[in-house]
Amino acid sequence: MQTRLFTSESVTEGHPDKMADQISDGILDAILEKDPKGRVAVETLLTNGICFIAGEVTTDAYVDMAGIARSIIKEIGYDGCGFHHQTSGVAIAIKEQSSDIAQGVDSFKKTESGKIVKEDLEHLGAGDQGLMFGFACKETPELMPLPIVLAHKLCERLTYVRKKGIIKGLRPDGKSQVTVEYRDGKPFRIDTVLIAAQHDPDKKPSVLKKEIEKNVIAIVLKEYGYKIDSKTKIYINTTGKFVIGGPEGDTGLTGRKIIVDTYGGYARHGGGAFSGKDPSKVDRSGAYAARWVAKSVVASGLAERCEIQIAYAIGRPEPLSIYVDTYGTSKYSNEEVVAKIHRNFDLRPGIIIKDLGLRRPLYRQCAAYGHFGRNDLNLPWEKAKKIK
Repeated sequence: MQTRLFTSESVTEGHPDKMADQISDGILDAILEKDPKGRVAVETLLTNGICFIAGEVTTDAYVDMAGIARSIIKEIGYDGCGFHHQTSGVAIAIKEQSSDIAQGVDSFKKTESGKIVKEDLEHLGAGDQGLMFGFACKETPELMPLPIVLAHKLCERLTYVRKKGIIKGLRPDGKSQVTVEYRDGKPFRIDTVLIAAQHDPDKKPSVLKKEIEKNVIAIVLKEYGYKIDSKTKIYINTTGKFVIGGPEGDTGLTGRKIIVDTYGGYARHGGGAFSGKDPSKVDRSGAYAARWVAKSVVASGLAERCEIQIAYAIGRPEPLSIYVDTYGTSKYSNEEVVAKIHRNFDLRPGIIIKDLGLRRPLYRQCAAYGHFGRNDLNLPWEKAKKIK
């Protein structure tokens, strides 16, 4: 019997990096709602008392970026504990997308006298070069690795008990970490659970620990058929207290939680982040398509585990390469699985955008607690396709 430990982490929506992701995607959603073909690459930086929004946007639509940022900060819940949505500053520096990039992405649009008369999605070029990975496995109902699923659920639950008042004295910032013991490649037990939960100054650590164990950890583990056993290690706020948090205690930046966004390190990650980017950027649409394909391979019974890589060149529609590894869990060779993917999926960026309906405001909802395995959301890339 082979035994190994694997660990993944997640963060709450009040973590400063995730606040930045949500603001960037909130702006993206607002633009796509008015202009589905808008080009957006928005970055957000948060620090004590101020929010910076910068990037490249090409659209005729107007959106109140500062208002969106303030609304999201208010919803997360920092008013009264270090980052007020009204009194904190918002600075904006936005310019148009580079014409050098635009000509590569737009070069396959049919035009007459310099005007676009018809968009040919079949020949829409990739918005950048890059490589993206997708992954799926049978460890959980979501077809995701167990460690990252549990880490996300713990952070979601931590936010829920704060907002519902089930645990008094919690603040928005927080993190989780879960170590799963695997035996012969399958999850066996939960080895360690680590929680960092921001709290009010007068909250007693001993009381907080008991409340989190009962109302967060035990409930999440039970949902997935696990429990705290005699050897399970529980750590809560290991420095002793966690009062100063959010942008007051740490700088937040869009795109710094890419492993949290994907598979918790269990599978590989491509070169780029997701948040703030419209779907012409294959960092986003290509990664979503890779997850869609990998999940479809596993859901169709072709393999128990599947990792896929797709590579693109800027301005070119066809993928440069498609790589598959089923880790010996399929009766088909990896080459045969690649052939099935070619027959069942068109991975040109324009067709991905069309098939998954990516030109609509659906991104902020997955800017916290992961972009994949979200059965609580109606995400198109999570709807597995039956592979013939």
